[in-house]
Amino acid sequence: MESRIKGKIAIVTGATSGIGWASAIELAKLGANVIISGRRQERLDALGKELDALGVKHYPLIMDVSKSADVKEKMASLPEEWKNIDILINNAGMAVGTEKVFESEMEDYDVVIDTNVKGVLYMIKAVVPQMVERKAKGVVVNMGSVAGNIAYGGGAVYCGSKAAIRYITDGLRIDLMDTPIRVTCIEPGLVETEFSIIRFRGDKDKAKAVYTGIESLTPDDIAETVAYVCNLPENVQLPEVIMTPNKQADA
Repeated sequence: MESRIKGKIAIVTGATSGIGWASAIELAKLGANVIISGRRQERLDALGKELDALGVKHYPLIMDVSKSADVKEKMASLPEEWKNIDILINNAGMAVGTEKVFESEMEDYDVVIDTNVKGVLYMIKAVVPQMVERKAKGVVVNMGSVAGNIAYGGGAVYCGSKAAIRYITDGLRIDLMDTPIRVTCIEPGLVETEFSIIRFRGDKDKAKAVYTGIESLTPDDIAETVAYVCNLPENVQLPEVIMTPNKQADA
């Protein structure tokens, strides 16, 4: 596949596992240099070795996107050669628990909204202004979910957070219409990652049961779509991409 992003700088949040990890690899295969961001140093080190093998530059950035001060500090600390970011992949996100919304803990509300919604906004604020200033032919990809279109029981806060991402993405796209920057919301259905382990608070048996009886999407499936979106001709924009496994009926 022809690469239109060779030599460009991408940043991927939530790169320490799942979709983020796979997306960093797929962008690197197209020759992009990648800032890999997450909270686990050992995982960033492991990913870095895979990126080294692909012959691209990478920069590990320990950062918690849910904390505005951390985002400001860490993004400002980037070396000069890494500051002109062309591609932003807002992937970091989570769900916690399956309780009814009125029975959930307030702390769980905070961690989901702070990560899934505020974290995306913090990264947009940290990256997009310099794209605009440089008149960069940039790309922003926000990771939504089919849950942002159709709610389900025990997931109201998560569904609400992903609905917010859908509309934040659309609003950002409209705000950037007078620039060369393109904006896409990718909305996956069932993907087998560490997501369910976190949601079930470390219960691997419950997490595994989520994927029983269906051939779910894989992180590679989503990552290939991320790379495809980023590598489209500059006159092409995909505002929204909805992906599900072949046998998934709804959220």
